Amino acid sequence: MAVTSLWDDRDLTDEQKLFKSSILRWAERNLPLSRVIKMNREGHPFPQDIIKGLGELGVIMGTVPKERGGLGLRWTDQAIIAEVIGYIDPSIATAAGFMAVGSGWGFTVDRYAGDEVREKYIRPAMRGEGFVGIASTEPGGGSDVSNFKCTGVKEGDEWVLNGEKTFISGVEEAQRIGGGYWVNVRTGPKQDDAPHKNMTAFFVPIDTDGLTPTEPYDDAGRNAISTSGFIMEDVRVPDEYMLGEEGKGFYYTMEGFDNARILIGGSAVGVTRRLLEEAADYIKERETFGRPLAKYEGIQFEFVERYIEMEASNLMVKKVAAMQDVRYDEEGWLARTGKATTYRPKEIAKWIAMIKYKIPHLAKDTADDAMHWLGAAGYSSEFIFETAWRGVMSYCVGAEGGANIQKIVIGRETLGNDYVPYR
Repeated sequence: MAVTSLWDDRDLTDEQKLFKSSILRWAERNLPLSRVIKMNREGHPFPQDIIKGLGELGVIMGTVPKERGGLGLRWTDQAIIAEVIGYIDPSIATAAGFMAVGSGWGFTVDRYAGDEVREKYIRPAMRGEGFVGIASTEPGGGSDVSNFKCTGVKEGDEWVLNGEKTFISGVEEAQRIGGGYWVNVRTGPKQDDAPHKNMTAFFVPIDTDGLTPTEPYDDAGRNAISTSGFIMEDVRVPDEYMLGEEGKGFYYTMEGFDNARILIGGSAVGVTRRLLEEAADYIKERETFGRPLAKYEGIQFEFVERYIEMEASNLMVKKVAAMQDVRYDEEGWLARTGKATTYRPKEIAKWIAMIKYKIPHLAKDTADDAMHWLGAAGYSSEFIFETAWRGVMSYCVGAEGGANIQKIVIGRETLGNDYVPYR
């Protein structure tokens, strides 16, 4: 760990402090920066001992209720865990695979799944013995969920799924240790005035007959976890593998994105904090013309600006996580009446869009600045900065929602529905 510490834990509960310290102790033994860099250089699949370790720590899907095998944590707790995971692995492979996807989407699968899916797939994934992910994007598009082309037709007590999903995290890992994916398909005719209707979500095991994984992509970063896709040709899943109600998959999918994006915000704060600490160690020791680099305003003031942005971003994540806790606490939301008494779902979505847009860009820009501060050392893969820059870029360009899509959501909720570009 860096000598410089920029943590301030005085607002954490005793339980949150315990989680943080236990994860950091585990990381010092099992996931030091040297191994993060090595994992990123060597590429996927993600090491199974790390997956198992995360499960034993209880950090995967911590928000799943205790009666269903989880820890019953609040989103404010899980967001702090996500920050620590981003801190220990700034390449974001761990955060992308097991916070945004495994915990954000895993919680949402558990929320709408039947008992068989929970027992066979959710509980093993919580223990680090399986992988639960999201297969949303299609070759024709990703952000416009209502325009997806994959189809589902009911035959008896089964559904027959056809189509292709792409840019999916963890397919190699799911094949290796077991698991499956949240898959949205169209189960009725597309309505021009309401294309989001007749979308239905299913849990599809990765080893289902007719499901063929495609070759992994050669991504720019976060290489320790795989990214690929799969083709579904007459894939049959039982009716009880439907997630929630038929025709409401679009709404459930938006909820899943919200959960994942909160954890992306938390992990990106963690990446930023680690980059600033590692950079501070260097610029305080490295000298030019007899003075430490940290004394030069061109470096010190940029450092201060990123630190201020990081702490402001941290407060925003905590605010949004607390809003999500209220969202799930309120009976009106739980019954999906649309009558939440404190926050409207779209109001929370606006704040979630703000952290999804702002904080990954902050982490990327901090990595960019740090590489400039360190000069040749910053450009070397022996340090973490270029690895972090390439990894966190995936959050900026599209993982769990493109940057400009977040702006559309924010614009809709601030300027009004009359100014959205899709109407």
